Amino acid sequence: MTIKVGDTLPEATLNEFIEVEGNGCSVGSNSFKVSDLVKGKRVALFALPGAFTPTCSAQHVPSYLKQFDALRAKGIDEIWCVSVNDAFVMGAWGRDQQSGGKVRMLADGSGDFTRKVGLELDLTARGMGVRSQRYAMVVDNGVVRHLFVEAPGKFEVSSADHVLANL
Repeated sequence: MTIKVGDTLPEATLNEFIEVEGNGCSVGSNSFKVSDLVKGKRVALFALPGAFTPTCSAQHVPSYLKQFDALRAKGIDEIWCVSVNDAFVMGAWGRDQQSGGKVRMLADGSGDFTRKVGLELDLTARGMGVRSQRYAMVVDNGVVRHLFVEAPGKFEVSSADHVLANL
């Protein structure tokens, strides 16, 4: 079953590669419960099939970096990029994309969160295994307020521009 507007995000654990020790986090991969991450926050979450892939690297992440200030001005507290990759890959990709301080690069390494929201994408035939569909959502204190799921092979409704236009 696919998550929909009005639903609460499912409980899952996401991992983030932390570059500098502090705030109770050690250097390296740190695990976070989704319910703790969203508590009292308005989050723009976008998900994509994989780190370092062409559309994801050239368009999807850059759209959120470019619109960071505009999203914050519309009341977004945090921006998350979620992908079925491990925290080390997401950390390296974040460095490559220069996302530090703007977009949290959150790893859903086992695809648990992706399965629970019902937005998995089987790319086994292309050698990539089960990944995430491309989508974006705005979550307010854990509740989905907006959800934009892309048609296969498209990049239109999950862009930062589209999310901004709907806030």
